[in-house]
Amino acid sequence: MCVTLESTESRPRLSPSELTAEVKRRARGLGFQKVGVVRAEALTEERARLEEWLARGFQASMAWMERGVERRTDPRELLDGARSVVAVALNYYTPHEHARDPAAGKISRYAWGDDYHDVLGEKLKALLAHVRQLAPEVQGKVCVDAQPSMDKAWAVRAGLGWIGKHTNLITRDYGSWVFLGELILDAEMEYDGAREEDHCGTCTLCIDSCPTRAIVEPYVVDSNLCISHATIELRDAELPPAVASSLDGWLYGCDVCQDVCPWNRFEQPSEETRFEPRPGALAPALGEVADLSHDVYVERFRRSPVKRAKLSGLRRNARTLLGRAGKTGEE
Repeated sequence: MCVTLESTESRPRLSPSELTAEVKRRARGLGFQKVGVVRAEALTEERARLEEWLARGFQASMAWMERGVERRTDPRELLDGARSVVAVALNYYTPHEHARDPAAGKISRYAWGDDYHDVLGEKLKALLAHVRQLAPEVQGKVCVDAQPSMDKAWAVRAGLGWIGKHTNLITRDYGSWVFLGELILDAEMEYDGAREEDHCGTCTLCIDSCPTRAIVEPYVVDSNLCISHATIELRDAELPPAVASSLDGWLYGCDVCQDVCPWNRFEQPSEETRFEPRPGALAPALGEVADLSHDVYVERFRRSPVKRAKLSGLRRNARTLLGRAGKTGEE
């Protein structure tokens, strides 16, 4: 018996509209709540705003944001021949609340479950694999936060939502509890043209509620004052006094500006079980965290976003909340 296999070269290529429809169908099948496609081009306006923000020193200790601005604002620098950007949003909201125990810390909702880099990256890689199966000639690049791509800017361009005054992306149907990512492709696609209007209106709840006044003006955050920056990114032995005095129990990150946002009344439970809180995530005992050993830290926060703060940072944060003085020790 003789079997003839169809070569990939003889397979008819998908039209831009067919490829777009297939990508969107598969993206939703993988669990993404929102998906949009736009042309891969330089983010000129967004770059200007980024450079102004950097010039004001609002990146604080995040010096890495000053490097590779061109790569960050032009997908063609990330993938040769890039022609399309597929922007996706994944709902991570789970219907749980922080414990109101002064002996326990609070962890930002996004870090309760597994690391979103892994979850989102896995889904985007599966989407790219599907594209390559349909169109083997297409090359792609997965971007999930760690890569130098402006996730919120692409989400806005793709019509997924708008940037709120707290600088987070807000969607009409899931609020701001969404993770963002992109799949850059070197294929022509059918592009979405409609953008979501800014629906923040005259509301200033996020600005008024920020414990440290880090939202210095609408749509501008000074990371030097931000609790999330200080408790996650800052590597100093001590927290800045203005932050340390306003923690209100925040051990890792801060959700205040999102918690007060009226658009988050549309929050919906995520269908992704990996975002459910890990044991101890809702009310980590501050005394235990302050004295964590390296081995316990590694085991407890394996594949968790919380590891971003490093052991020394978590100890420092916990000891600050407990009012303890002294060095935090080695990472």
